[in-house]
Amino acid sequence: MKLLVVEDEIKTGEYLKQGLSEAGFMVDLAHNGLDGHHLAMTEQYDLAILDVMLPDVDGWRILKSIRESGKDIPVLFLTARDSIDDRVKGLELGADDYLVKPFAFAELLARVRTLLRRGAVTTTELNLRIANLELDLARHRASRGGKRIHLTAKEFTLLELLVRRQGEVLPRSLIASQVWDMNFDSDTNVIDVAIRRLRAKIDDAFEPKLIQTVRGMGYMIDMADTDTDAPSK
Repeated sequence: MKLLVVEDEIKTGEYLKQGLSEAGFMVDLAHNGLDGHHLAMTEQYDLAILDVMLPDVDGWRILKSIRESGKDIPVLFLTARDSIDDRVKGLELGADDYLVKPFAFAELLARVRTLLRRGAVTTTELNLRIANLELDLARHRASRGGKRIHLTAKEFTLLELLVRRQGEVLPRSLIASQVWDMNFDSDTNVIDVAIRRLRAKIDDAFEPKLIQTVRGMGYMIDMADTDTDAPSK
């Protein structure tokens, strides 16, 4: 699942992104309201975590724009403003939850998962599917042909990224930034190793083969068996 975090405190934002990424989520982080507003309006997210006091555009304005645009994604306010009036204002504008700083990450993660489960009741995208491969986003489970496939948190995030953008060639640099939150280093083979392990779990014992390698460009998931650079056995 893909989350948006808008937080102008650099350390807090990076802490949130790292923790949520390690929990298996894809995370976009904006350090000011203007960038956060742009991402909220142009990208698709499963949940947004917003600070209230932000440079340029505050959290209230971002939430108002989200709701006025018809987006019904869950929104969690994370802020030092703890007055009853502020909480009421946030809820009246359409926030789904309100967590006051300082906070325990374990509580934030529990609230995020609760909001995602609650939102899954009304969303049409409970699962992602291609061929006989299915991803249960709410429970972070994958299966193929009805058989449960056990994946690590990073493997699930990688597979979700590929399936969400099926048919699109994803360069290694994009995979590195989205799944590992790092700049791609051409001297490392972490992406190739991860793809090889994922292939072994979801492709080796099944047909059709889904994970494709586009030589010199990157990886994709597609129904067509067009792999031009399959790894050696």
